[in-house]
Amino acid sequence: MKKFIRVMKALSDPGRVRILKMLEQKEMCVCEIQAVLNLAQPTISKHLKIMEDAELVERHKDKVWVNYSLAHGGDCQYAAAMLKLLPRWFNDNPLIIDNIRQARDTHREDIYREK
Repeated sequence: MKKFIRVMKALSDPGRVRILKMLEQKEMCVCEIQAVLNLAQPTISKHLKIMEDAELVERHKDKVWVNYSLAHGGDCQYAAAMLKLLPRWFNDNPLIIDNIRQARDTHREDIYREK
């Protein structure tokens, strides 16, 4: 039951759901997610850690970047089930639509070029 509760808690936050929907489209780093959601870096990192612990997202390092993507649920049947259903959810939500559009147009190179 612990894994089930962990997945449900991870999905209970609107910000985390928005991140998952963006990660459906492309792999992203914290700075890209931060640019779209306009949240503090520690907040994004905390959300990602919660979702990683729930086996909803996974990360891998690529040189200096840590990239996040949707997981496959790992050994957690609850995470796998939720990730399978995710593409059907919130596709008509204006905020999600806008986040996805922004995510597609947000690139880490541009973020750091502007700083």
